[in-house]
Amino acid sequence: MATQQSYYVPEQSKWPIIATIGLFTTLVGVGTVLMNNSKGTDPTTGWWMFGIGFTIMVYMLFGWFGNVAKESMAGLYSAQMDRSFRWGMSWFIFSEVMFFSAFFGALFYARFLAVPWLAGEGDGVMNTLLWPDFEGTWPLLQNPDPTKFPGPQEVIDPWHIPLLNTLLLLTSSVTITIAHHKIKTDERSKVKLWMAITVLLGATFLGFQIYEYIHAYHELNLTLASGIYGTTFFMLTGFHGMHVTLGAIIIFVILMRYMKGHFSAKQHFGFEAAAWYWHFVDVVWVCLFVFVYIL
Repeated sequence: MATQQSYYVPEQSKWPIIATIGLFTTLVGVGTVLMNNSKGTDPTTGWWMFGIGFTIMVYMLFGWFGNVAKESMAGLYSAQMDRSFRWGMSWFIFSEVMFFSAFFGALFYARFLAVPWLAGEGDGVMNTLLWPDFEGTWPLLQNPDPTKFPGPQEVIDPWHIPLLNTLLLLTSSVTITIAHHKIKTDERSKVKLWMAITVLLGATFLGFQIYEYIHAYHELNLTLASGIYGTTFFMLTGFHGMHVTLGAIIIFVILMRYMKGHFSAKQHFGFEAAAWYWHFVDVVWVCLFVFVYIL
């Protein structure tokens, strides 16, 4: 049993090297797919590499986090270890903030600097020499060279599906917060209910986003190939959708663990870490709704 004076040192683990191999294979697969698509060649090899890497990552996550759960249930972790987990999760979320900051930075650079320059702002040279007829507006429906990058016919209406998805995620923040309060009072049935509702809201959000993507591609010509607006739109919303998927899976796993009695009213940092991550995902979506859909 760990005490306040002891610090748990885990045994040697195979999981870091497996994670490295899985992540490397996944990223190489993604890069291969992108390069083959740009060259017009068959991307099958890249997809196979991505699938193998993704499978390795799933295996690693189940194994590594399974070990952590077993060690925690065995009482091996002290207060010092708990603080380490909290700092680790805090830094992880900070890294995610920086990740999205880079993409928001690309959006703002394109919108407030690159597009106005190409439209002739400043000394006007870019506009005169390259595309004298180009007019810089945002959302950018008419690209400087529409023969290579035809712009979208129109953009997503923010007051339909995007607004509905905003309400869904904001509601899910409320439900996960209620579940947090209920776990502190050891109301187990209510914790399960509110966590299940949170997962359902996340899944509903993803369903509407898939529908929105299909609508954008097939009816609006808003694609990754429709210029800088389409690129930034899908990069930001797509990566956010991946984070919602991951967050919903995390909360579902925590729910399964809670149903097995893994957490108590006083010791439930696994739940808290999932809630932190979910709130972060919700805040990012609010920023997306404002800066990508509305403004």
